[in-house]
Amino acid sequence: MSSETTHQSLAERAAQVTWILQEGYSSALHPLLEGLHAGDLALILQSLSPSLRAKFIQGIRPHFNPEILPFLDETVREEVMGLLDPQELAAALGALDSDDAFLVIEDLDQDQQEKIFQSITPEERQSLEETLGYPEASAGRLMQKEVVAFRDNKTVDQVKQAIAHHKSLPDVFYDLFVVDAQNHPLGFLPLSRLLTSPGDSTLVQIMTPETHPISVTTDQESVALLFKRYSLLSAPVVNEAGKLVGMITLDDVMDVIDEEAEEDIMHLGGVASSDFYLPFLPTLFARLQWLIVTLLNTLLASAVIDHFKVALEKKVTLGVLMPIVASMGGSAGTQVVTVTVRALSNHSLNQVNMARAILKEIKVSFCNGLICAFFLSVVTLSYYEDPALCVVLAAALVFNMLWAGFGGTVIPLLLSRLDMDPALSAGPLLSTTTDVFGFAIFLGLSMTFLI
Repeated sequence: MSSETTHQSLAERAAQVTWILQEGYSSALHPLLEGLHAGDLALILQSLSPSLRAKFIQGIRPHFNPEILPFLDETVREEVMGLLDPQELAAALGALDSDDAFLVIEDLDQDQQEKIFQSITPEERQSLEETLGYPEASAGRLMQKEVVAFRDNKTVDQVKQAIAHHKSLPDVFYDLFVVDAQNHPLGFLPLSRLLTSPGDSTLVQIMTPETHPISVTTDQESVALLFKRYSLLSAPVVNEAGKLVGMITLDDVMDVIDEEAEEDIMHLGGVASSDFYLPFLPTLFARLQWLIVTLLNTLLASAVIDHFKVALEKKVTLGVLMPIVASMGGSAGTQVVTVTVRALSNHSLNQVNMARAILKEIKVSFCNGLICAFFLSVVTLSYYEDPALCVVLAAALVFNMLWAGFGGTVIPLLLSRLDMDPALSAGPLLSTTTDVFGFAIFLGLSMTFLI
């Protein structure tokens, strides 16, 4: 079945669910949804209005699948968890792998977490509280504590037998890890190699000795880069003593990549995070703060224009042409900021190539400025027949695009050094400067040479 057909069928299924809930036929939900993947169920649930979500949960309560929870958007997940009683939540957490269980509760406030902790076993509580002690967005919070690991002196036959009788294996694993007597990872063994190796071979003989251990405090973005660099399917997570405490698998890393990419896109658009599922008022206030920042930027640009109002009164043509300078600088700056923020996020931009990157952007912006200035001058000359105006306009355009190339690289670098998010802050800062500089340079040169 194609992805288009799948999406269409899910949309049709969601429409059917909506009608069933609106008409009060909740008993028909389970036959309609039986056999669907948890991710598909989550998608259908998220498409419903908040009032219908409550009816949906009530309708499937006897058959509630806890695997739905990790697939839900954070806002919807918190809403759904509020519809379940503590015993149901405890049962749901007990059915999930440790990393998914933690994902479900980490964004809840302390009071909500405490209510859940009181309903689960002491072992589950200890495990979750230990994970909460790791830094946010770290490998310790991302990892799965259920891990398949064996001593280096075990044979293939012994391992196969142990796996066959193991009662707490992870739901999904690709490799088993080989450890020494102190539980330090020595290497890993893909399941395919385990199945095809002689039964009397020891793990140390057939393992791959490259483990790429990840510290529990490593940032999740660095974890994703490590998986990409070495094409990993899984990696061991170690504590400060270098002992194996968990593992991270590719599906967890895919979530991180998606989360980081979404965050960068949202920040470049002036939105702190996705508010698609937020209610009206939180969405309003979340967006309003960045609109206020933009309003302040435009007021600053307007103040610059007001400073040169005499020039505008004497030569009205300037008011027609000056938005071109600011707009071209802003567009060029957005290109550079986007590339620079991406390079910073994947660690491509560093101290080794920083100067080269800045110089390249300056040269590109200067050449683009010259080319655009030439075409703009030709159009302006043919329309206004004023060579001096063409020269001033071209000079202002080149300068502003030159600044866009330099500032679009340097501003994200400086913000990164100050431990500020360049994706969130660099765009508004550069946009302000290109507007202000564009107006100031064009009108200033006009005052000097044209009026």
